[in-house]
Formats: sequence, structure tokens, C-alpha cells
Amino acid sequence: MSFTQPDQIISAQTTNQIMMVRPRNFGFNPETAEDNVFQTPVAKKDLKAVAVAGIEEFDAFVEKLRAAGVDVHVIQDSDQPEKRDAIYPNNWITTHADGLIVTYPMLSESRRLERRPEIINYLEENFQVSRRLTLESWEEQDLILEGTGSMILDRENRIVYCSLSQRADEPALRDWAEAMRYEVCAFHSEGESGKPIYHTNVLMALGTTHAVICLDVIPNPLERRAVVEKLESTGKKIVEISNAQVDQFAGNMLEVVGTDGPIWSMSSSAFNALTPDQREELSNGGKTQLLHSDLSTIEQHGGGSARCMMAELFLPENQS
Repeated sequence: MSFTQPDQIISAQTTNQIMMVRPRNFGFNPETAEDNVFQTPVAKKDLKAVAVAGIEEFDAFVEKLRAAGVDVHVIQDSDQPEKRDAIYPNNWITTHADGLIVTYPMLSESRRLERRPEIINYLEENFQVSRRLTLESWEEQDLILEGTGSMILDRENRIVYCSLSQRADEPALRDWAEAMRYEVCAFHSEGESGKPIYHTNVLMALGTTHAVICLDVIPNPLERRAVVEKLESTGKKIVEISNAQVDQFAGNMLEVVGTDGPIWSMSSSAFNALTPDQREELSNGGKTQLLHSDLSTIEQHGGGSARCMMAELFLPENQS
């Protein structure tokens, strides 16, 4: 496969602007639960209560982010067709500093409905979008690569870290990396169930100075060493988390930029799972805020947490 090469514009690792999709029909998705062990089914009588609780948690998280100075673009999900996982937009779209929007192939057919043209139109109206890279056709070849769920991007050094799984096919990953001029650091992971961890961003997060990662879930010692060496070669301080902390979504966090500087944003379950030493390290001597919000309903039934809910916006802003 060949694509137009992206412009070599140096990107910051983090951004002040993110996009979030406010759900209409949040709930348990049996399709995605096939390989996402974090999801818990919902009794029919509780469907409405879970959907309402998901919206309440979403709104509270947005309010906290905005209060900290993060520019959150909230897009309302459409009522039809019903999309249980619309709250997780980072899986189907990424944006880039050269004005590029990339849309991705999704494993679950129900999740492919989340790629709404009106969301692309919103971005084109509010930012400088110069090009599109649409990878949806890969689904016809059973090639899947679910955005920054599957890939952890070191945007400054143009390195992509990826735990290979049925949501991250290696041929798709390498085609993407060649097109985007990224170096690949791929590996395999296993949760306590013995199955591959469905998304890389459950076990790993990358900020400007630190990398949060669970090395215990990488069974191959050569792959594990390669990941550590690559992170250290780019100057990242490694904050290692345990398998038990992964289960509390401590790997599913995102560094964003607020009024007073960098912010590690995460769920309250993730924050509470971190040790005092880990929190101190991530705060980087008080330079970085740790922001958390209760996302327990979203985590329990959606199987994703804070990072999954935020699609970073790196597009150049319109000049007014």
C-alpha cells in the first residue's frame, strides 16, 4: 500500500485541545467484549441507569478538564444508529500537526458507525485540515488498526509503540508507520487471562518526560528489553505499573496541557491505584498536575477509561 507522505513538521507530544464525544446510548457492547476482559454485561433492567450514569461521569470529567484550562471540544453523539462505544473516539481518528486527519479500520462492525462525516466536517470548519488519510478500506482485507488505542505515539521522536493483537495487525501497523514516517516498536502482551491485552493504551501511556508502562505483561524478554531501551534512548523516565494496576486502568491515562502546564488526566480508580511514589514521580517535582475523575460506570461496562475518551487535536488552528 502506498500513501502520500506527511510533511515533516515537528510535533509537540501533548496538546491543549482535545475532542470528546458525549454519548447518547452508552452501554455494554457484546461485540467488543469478546476480547475486552474489562467489560461487564448490563442487565436489561439497568440499561437506562447505566446510560444515564455514563453521561453524568462524562460531563463531570469534561468540567474538570475545562476548569484546569484544557480546551475540550464536545461533540454530541447522534441518537441513531445506536453506538454504545461512541464515548471512545480515539480509536477511529487521529489528527496531526501538518493538518492531516487519519481515520482507522475498526474490528467491531458496530464501532465502524462512529466514523461520522459531521465530526470530520466540524474539524474542517474549526481547524486547518490540509489532507485526509482514510484507512477504512483495510477492513475489507481484515486489517485492523484502532488508532491511539492500538498505538502509543511518540510524536516528537516519530516512534510508534504497539502491542499486537486482533485490534492491531502488524501488516497494517507497518504500512501506517511507513506512510507516516514513524519507527515501529512492536511487541506482544498477555493479561492475567492469558489473552493479548486488547489495546496498547491499557498498559502504556507516554508523556513529555515520563512513560507509564506495565512490563510484566510483555512475556518475551527480548521484546520487553527492546521497549525499555527505546524509551530510555528518548530520555523517558519509566514509571512501571503492575498487572493489578492495569486492571484499575492506571495505564490508561493521557498527558494534556492546561492553564498551569502539563496535566496527567486519568480516572479516580487509576489515581487511587497509584502508589505515593508513583504519583510523586508523575508530578515531576510539582510541575505536572494529576487530575482524576470518577469514571467507574464507563470503565465497568465500556471497558475503557480516561485516555480512550480523549482524541487529541494537533491540527493548526484557523487564523481569525
